[in-house]
Amino acid sequence: MRCSVTLTVADIDITRYIDHTLLDPLASEDEIATLCDQAIRFEFPAVCIYPTHIKTAVNRLHQYSPKVCTVIGFPSGATTSAVKLYEAQDAVDQGATELDVVINIGWLKAGKVDAVHQELANICATTGQTVKAILETTLLTDAEKRLGAEVSLDAGVAFLKTSTGWHGGATPADIKLLSKVARDRVGVKASGGIRTLEQALALIAAGANRLGTSRGVDLVRMATAEIESPEPSGPG
Repeated sequence: MRCSVTLTVADIDITRYIDHTLLDPLASEDEIATLCDQAIRFEFPAVCIYPTHIKTAVNRLHQYSPKVCTVIGFPSGATTSAVKLYEAQDAVDQGATELDVVINIGWLKAGKVDAVHQELANICATTGQTVKAILETTLLTDAEKRLGAEVSLDAGVAFLKTSTGWHGGATPADIKLLSKVARDRVGVKASGGIRTLEQALALIAAGANRLGTSRGVDLVRMATAEIESPEPSGPG
């Protein structure tokens, strides 16, 4: 069972999991370019940036493997459905191919699941791109997490994502819960507060397919250092 799995850096290639993220509203064009260059160098799956930086990232990543991911309705999820849909389509028109959409958390907690479903389904159907539903798990009960995940799956999302990082971050327990609901039908993205290699490995062991983190390069360097300088196994 997944809950008993313990991973080491020898078991996986950490670079294959990282959505290289820079969601600082003060980020410069040069910083976005550096982010993209790092993603190219380490062959990360994607960069995750604000919509205003999409064109810079698209131009920088042209003909390279990392995808351009952006955030929609970020960080509250409380903008109207029409605004989210426009924002999503505008992002796609600029070249983004992955959309991390914050669900309307207030609607979910109020039991307005049809509204949550319709909003996500419209974005998925209209854009035709990879949509990751951000559930903001730290604000939800376990029952609400399951409900939000099921509604998102029914709406056609490609990933269930834990957090924006504004209200706490990903935990192995939440990844296990989302993975159980997903049942390998969609991916699971852990995001928020992933700073150490130990955290990253625990989240992957719990079932995460992607890690949203601004520490991607640091994680790769930690993994490389551990492989090159393993701890002594002791006598015998």
